[in-house]
Amino acid sequence: MRSFGELEEQVMFHLWAADRPLQVREVRRMLAPERPLAHTTVMTVLDKLYRKGWLRREAAGRAYVYTPVMSRDSYTAARMHDAWSAAAGPATALVYFIEAMNPEQQSALRDALRVVSVGRGTGEEDRAADRTHERTERPAEPETAGQDEPRTG
Repeated sequence: MRSFGELEEQVMFHLWAADRPLQVREVRRMLAPERPLAHTTVMTVLDKLYRKGWLRREAAGRAYVYTPVMSRDSYTAARMHDAWSAAAGPATALVYFIEAMNPEQQSALRDALRVVSVGRGTGEEDRAADRTHERTERPAEPETAGQDEPRTG
């Protein structure tokens, strides 16, 4: 998943924080204290984000209003997943990530694993969370070639 440019990110933060769709002039006003920009600049950024699929756009009179397609939390989760998937050793990267967390973040992670566990109806995620502190690296299990491919013939 591609990350945002600096201005795109600022615009997205304002849209995520809003409790309703915003017009170009409203976004420009929110950016103005730190970054005075021309109306056309903000309009161009919103249009680019819309064309990239990050925003929904609806006509509201003579203007458009914009809303994010996904929440900030969903975007953050997708970025974390991409980074984790790109790691040479995903299990090791996850251990380093968890070790870097403060106790409150680790508690939130345990809570999230319980929620996922309850949603799936298994306790495997809880057992996995309990094992994260072991810090024992195990070799990855070899993948079976073609196991998910349909049989032909």
